[in-house]
Amino acid sequence: MAKKKTVTKSDLVNHVAEITGLKKKDAKACIDTFLDEIATFLDRDYKVQLTGFGTFEVRKRKARTGVKPGTTEKIKIPASKYPAFKPGKALKEKVRV
Repeated sequence: MAKKKTVTKSDLVNHVAEITGLKKKDAKACIDTFLDEIATFLDRDYKVQLTGFGTFEVRKRKARTGVKPGTTEKIKIPASKYPAFKPGKALKEKVRV
C-alpha cells in the first residue's frame, strides 16, 4: 500500500504564493487570517459555510460513561464540543474523480 502524501501549511503557502504572485509572507498572512477567522466564528457558535467546498461547524457530544484504559474502572466523561467539517457536493465530486 502506498503511503499517503501530506501537504503542510508551508507547502500550501508556497503554492498559493506561486499561483497568485503574492510574496510568501503575504500568502501566509492570508492563510493564517482565513484559518483564524474560521476558528473565531466556530468559537462563537457560528457555522461557516463555503459554497461548493463544505461547512465547518461545532458539534456536541453528550456526557457518557467510559472505561479507564488499562483498568475496568468506570469514569464519567463530561459533555464536550468539537469542530467538525462536512464536505460540500462539489468537493466530494472533485475528490472522487
